[in-house]
Order: sequence, then structure tokens, then C-alpha cells
Amino acid sequence: MGEPKPKASSNAAKGQDSPTKSTPTSSSSSSTSHPPLAPRYTLSLVEPSQKKRNKTKVFRVFRSVFRSFPIVTPICKMSVLPSGLPDGHRSNLGNSRKVTGTLFGYRKGRVSLSIQETPKCLPTLVLELAMQTNVLQKEMGSGMVRIALECEKRLDKDKTKLLEEPLWTMYCNGKKTGYGVQREATNEDLHVMELLRPVSMGGGVLPGNSEVEGPDSELAYMRAHFERVVGSKDSETLYMLSPEGNNGPELSIFFVRI
Repeated sequence: MGEPKPKASSNAAKGQDSPTKSTPTSSSSSSTSHPPLAPRYTLSLVEPSQKKRNKTKVFRVFRSVFRSFPIVTPICKMSVLPSGLPDGHRSNLGNSRKVTGTLFGYRKGRVSLSIQETPKCLPTLVLELAMQTNVLQKEMGSGMVRIALECEKRLDKDKTKLLEEPLWTMYCNGKKTGYGVQREATNEDLHVMELLRPVSMGGGVLPGNSEVEGPDSELAYMRAHFERVVGSKDSETLYMLSPEGNNGPELSIFFVRI
């Protein structure tokens, strides 16, 4: 009758061994179950005062298809580029107001143009240009850049605003470079705008997405104030405003519907 006690003690010993054996299992399960990662940034950009109207699904699909196309240089005989006007005559062209413009992109990727009412607002326009970032930087080094974006004129019944056109033919200093495409702002675009929120004007580089562009990726940017001059419903121009006394590069972007 006294032998069950040693048997019970052996069971107790086994009961003590079982937690020690289950400990590695519990630790391994805890190592594999990670909490959800927090977002890499907090979006503090606010809505602009004039929201863009909702795009149709057809336009969104249209933009996504053309965005996948490589940069091409189509053959065209027309290479006329509008010339800039002196500062004193710009205000006479029509309604004028200041906006914030940012050119950004990976050095060997397409450069994008973002237009904001202020650096604190969400973009009202994101346009993917038909030019690589390093090529545009070389053009800017020449001291004067004229970019013309042209699209076909629509019927009178179509009320699409000029800056809401989905596809543009692009010229840079008189040379046709390809097609620019308007697109919705991606998470990466918003991340760049959030990082540049305290920057009113200037240029530099930002750490890029190493998972996509490699460990040495850098995202170059140039931000400035632009004077937006509305000539008509088929013509608008962005003139880059340089700080007083600064003889930096001149940049003008023309939007024309012909």
C-alpha cells in the first residue's frame, strides 16, 4: 500500500518535466508571431481647398496601362515650344496664384511632378513625365528648361478641366521626349510629400526604397514656388519663382490643349 507514493512522486516528476519540454515550443511560437508593423510615417497632409472631382474608373485604368509603358520618343515634325515671358508681363496673362511644385524621382527612373496648394496640403496633381530624373538634372544644369505638355482639344460638351487630362505629349526645350501620364498619388508619393512638408524650396536627395531600387538607391527632388497663370480653359503655365538675388535655373511648364 505504500508503493503508490513513489509512483505518485514519479508522476509528479513527469509533471515537472512536461513544462520544461513545452517551454521551447511556447518560445518558438512567440518568436514566429510578430505584432503588426506600425506604418513608417504618419500622414499629416490636409485636403486642399479645392478638391479634385472624382475620376471615372475608365480614366484610372487608362492611366495604369500607360504608366507601364517605357519611355519612347515618337517621331513628330512639330517641335514648337512656347517661349517664356518676362516677369513683368506674366500677371497680365490671366488669373495668377502661387502653388508649390516638386519634381522628384529615382535617378534612373521617371521623374514625377507634384503640384500642391501649399507644402502642407495633399497633391492636387501628380504627373509622371516622359523623362528620366538624371536627364532632367542635366537639362537643369544648362540654366533654362522649358517643358511643354500638349493634349488634344475636346468637344465643347466635354467639361474636363485642363489639368485633369490623363495623357500628355511632352516636349523639353523643343525636343519631343514621349508621353506624360497623370496618376493618383501613391503611398510613396505621399511619403515624399510628408518628408518635404517643412521644405518650401530647395533640392537634394532622400533615402529611397532599397527593396525596389537596391541598397544604393537615392530619390532626388527639387521643390520651388511656382506662379500658376491661367490663360484660358485650354492654356495654363507654371513659372518657377527663384528667391531674390538667386541666379539659379529657370523652369517653365506649359499645359496646352490644341
